[in-house]
Amino acid sequence: MVSRLRNMITAVTKYGLPKSKIKKLGSLALLSFFVFLACTPNQDQQKSTAVDQPVSIAIPHFPEMPVPENRPITKKRIALGKKLFNDPILSKNQDISCASCHLSAKAFTDGRNVSTGTEGRQTLRNSPTLFNLAWQPYLFMDGGNPTLESQVFGPIEEHTEMDNPFTEAMARVAASAEYQRLFKEAFGDDVNPFTLTTALSTFERSLVSYNSPFDQFYYYGDSSALSPSAQRGLQLFTSEALACESCHSFPLTTNFSFENIGLKMHYQTDSGRARVTQVAADHGKFKVPTLRNITLTAPYMHDGSVETLSEVIDHFAAGGVGHPNQSKQVNGFAITARQKEDLLAFLASLTDTNSYQQYQD
Repeated sequence: MVSRLRNMITAVTKYGLPKSKIKKLGSLALLSFFVFLACTPNQDQQKSTAVDQPVSIAIPHFPEMPVPENRPITKKRIALGKKLFNDPILSKNQDISCASCHLSAKAFTDGRNVSTGTEGRQTLRNSPTLFNLAWQPYLFMDGGNPTLESQVFGPIEEHTEMDNPFTEAMARVAASAEYQRLFKEAFGDDVNPFTLTTALSTFERSLVSYNSPFDQFYYYGDSSALSPSAQRGLQLFTSEALACESCHSFPLTTNFSFENIGLKMHYQTDSGRARVTQVAADHGKFKVPTLRNITLTAPYMHDGSVETLSEVIDHFAAGGVGHPNQSKQVNGFAITARQKEDLLAFLASLTDTNSYQQYQD
């Protein structure tokens, strides 16, 4: 059973599901069900939270954070997940960690066009921010993974990333006396698929960004939090002419939809959502990214092909290249130099990378 489960999970990589294995997105729900069956916590794991400090992450102007009942957030689990996140022990050659592609100083991106994995191998995609992952209904830019827990398997086993069988990564962690102690303290249990995936996903859930100047102005009424330029930029952002908010809706600045923004006429190396659904109409569609901390996460787009935010605005103003699947929201608009400066000022007001710290100290 475990072997069959692992083979299924291996199919869930950073780039979606292979054509020959899973034809429909509904299969992802089945995968999630199998992961649940294989990783149900025992009573000791549930009782362990009694000797740990539970952490409640409630943000007044955000939707309630969805947290699985069998995976409560606790202080020790966050700390353990953070340690694993920064430890190269999970990779084949122990030369990279999760943090190699997700640097806190860059809002958990890496500043590269596309990420670099073990032995210098290049992936196909730009590293996305990890802030506010807890609210994501599916993971990866093509939506090819259903939960934070099951996505843990993807980067570990993906050839261009860590390239390590999950069983090997787990065995390495289990062989460490320090990790065994930490897992016992956090879960009341040894290292196993449930505890390892829960530790990492718990840390990732704690990465929240919500207290930017924009939030102080828009949700808490601090009129001094935004400059006049940024306030004008907010008006542009929400205007009917630019319609940015139609996809980058508040407060999370994304509606989690999949859109083809007319970046290219041909998506030869990465078809986006179509890699998962095998539907031609999904070719070139990628999940709408959050704009929080956007000034820190350059370069932009799924392949990092756009270097600056100014160029991003130029792309949308030009109306895209006219791909057959291009979103109806991408149809071009006129913008003056001053308006562009205002819009950039507003985007800068979405910067806030310190909020998550309170859950780790």
